[in-house]
Amino acid sequence: MAQKALLVVDMLKDFIYPDGALHCGSAGQGIVPYTVELVGKFKDAREPVILIMDAHGVDDAEFTRFPRHCVSGTRGAELIDELDARLKGYERVLKIPKSRFSGFYRTDLEHFLEDLSPAEIHVVGVCTNICVLYTVEELRNRDYRTIVHAGGVASFDQDAHHWALAQMKTVLGAEIKSA
Repeated sequence: MAQKALLVVDMLKDFIYPDGALHCGSAGQGIVPYTVELVGKFKDAREPVILIMDAHGVDDAEFTRFPRHCVSGTRGAELIDELDARLKGYERVLKIPKSRFSGFYRTDLEHFLEDLSPAEIHVVGVCTNICVLYTVEELRNRDYRTIVHAGGVASFDQDAHHWALAQMKTVLGAEIKSA
């Protein structure tokens, strides 16, 4: 049983880098240092890090609502270099590809967490009001103590970002940790 685990949601080149297909803007770039530092703390403590990674087929239905992004096998679907370098050589990393907003939909995340049985799950990533929110909703519906790091989440829509943080706190009961 792990004391805690870290879920890193969609810290991928298409979302974080300026040339990405669905770039989250300066807000997304702004959380990189905090996220890298937090990943380092989990690595140093030998706690598991779970990378939730958007991975779509070339004709995914999601592309009717959003620009084509994070297509499996492309540069845009890769973990950002800063996190890749920080995690190099760390064996307690799990990569979970997903094709919808929630990290649970048609993935093995639920089974992995059941086996791990963490006392608390920390969450960082993008976008606060989309993939982070829907993954946190699933965590809370499974009664996991969930801590969302405000300094480690971002969206391209600041109003929706703040709304999602409030929803996660007041409706879902997640703890929002200030930066």
